[in-house]
This record gives sequence, structure tokens and C-alpha cells, in this order.
Amino acid sequence: MKIHVQALLFDNDGTLVSSLESVRRCWSRWAEEFGITAEEFARVELHGRTAEAIAADLLPADVVPAAVARIEALEVEDVPHGGATLLPGTRDLLDTLPSDCWAVVTSATRRLAEARLAYAGIFPKTLVVAEDVTRGKPDPEPYLLAARRLGVDPADCVVFEDAPAGLQAGRAAGMITVALATTHQAHELDADLVVRDLSALSALVSDGGVEISERV
Repeated sequence: MKIHVQALLFDNDGTLVSSLESVRRCWSRWAEEFGITAEEFARVELHGRTAEAIAADLLPADVVPAAVARIEALEVEDVPHGGATLLPGTRDLLDTLPSDCWAVVTSATRRLAEARLAYAGIFPKTLVVAEDVTRGKPDPEPYLLAARRLGVDPADCVVFEDAPAGLQAGRAAGMITVALATTHQAHELDADLVVRDLSALSALVSDGGVEISERV
């Protein structure tokens, strides 16, 4: 399968970098601090959603701002301790792309996103974070904003995601979707193309845009 687009939009955690162990460590500590039981915590979907949305599912509204600030602090502090490692294929793919044709679109806060990306050696020219939107994934707003900032029609964008919420956001934005089976099983992911990770893909850049292909 070959995909022809003008812009590539990447989720960060689980797509470009792995922060899964950090997320588990930090959110487990956070839940304990805020008196949330393991049963309550297990019922909430973490991946691909903003900290504010997760906290709102678990805590009274007046506690949410402090809870969001606390999890941000825990995760930022954890970055130097293995909180962000490059996933296979990330460096090779990004190194082939001009800086003005791709963006990172994450549910993380700016402080956390920049910390994880910098630790992994990724410095996107265009970055969309939780504070930039009023509605996070699975709403299409984050991806539509990224397309607008890049000056590209949504239909000419491809979204790379590992989480169902992010893939839903990409589809709702009218974009091509590529799912990476890094945090979910392939059968759990609804996308135009499902691959194991970015190492399964190659990019050919031309004056007409970017052609994404599966490696043989």
C-alpha cells in the first residue's frame, strides 16, 4: 500500500517514543496519592487522552486542577529516568522529512511533551499540545489545528497513532490513518493501514509531496 500526502501528523507517546513504563509508574503513584482504588483506576482509559479528561473521570471537579498539575510534575520528573525512549523507525523516518511537512500532535501538556521529545532528540517545528485545544482526542480538533498550522488540507494529511482515541480523531478530521501496534493489539486498531511500528514504513519526498510505503 502506498499513501500520497502533503503532511504527516504524529502522535508522540506510543508512536514516536515509548513512555509506557513511565506512565504506569507515575499514574500509579498519582492514584495512590489521590486515594483512587485500583478498581476505579482500572476502569479508566489512559492512553491517548489528556490528563484533565482522565482526572475528571476519577475526581471531583474542584480537585481536578491540582490533580492535573501533580501528574504533570510526576511525569516530567520521571523523563530522565527512562520516561521517553525512541521507538523503532522513528529516527530514520523523521530524518527523511522536511521540517515543514510534519507535526507532533499529543494529548500531553506542552511542558511534558517538550521534555519527552527533547530527551528523545526530537524537535518538531510544529507541535500541538493539550493547551492548544478546547477538545482533545478523540475529537478531531487537535489534528485539524495541526493541518491548519502546516497550511495543508486535512484530506492531504496522514495521521500516525497507536491509540484508538487518536485514530478516531484522525478519521473524524477526514485524514488517512496509520495505526501502530505498539501499545494495542492490531485487531483493536481501526485504521486505513496497521503496521507494527514506524520501522515498517519508508517515505519518499518529492516536489509533489510525500509517498509513504510499507517496507517489503
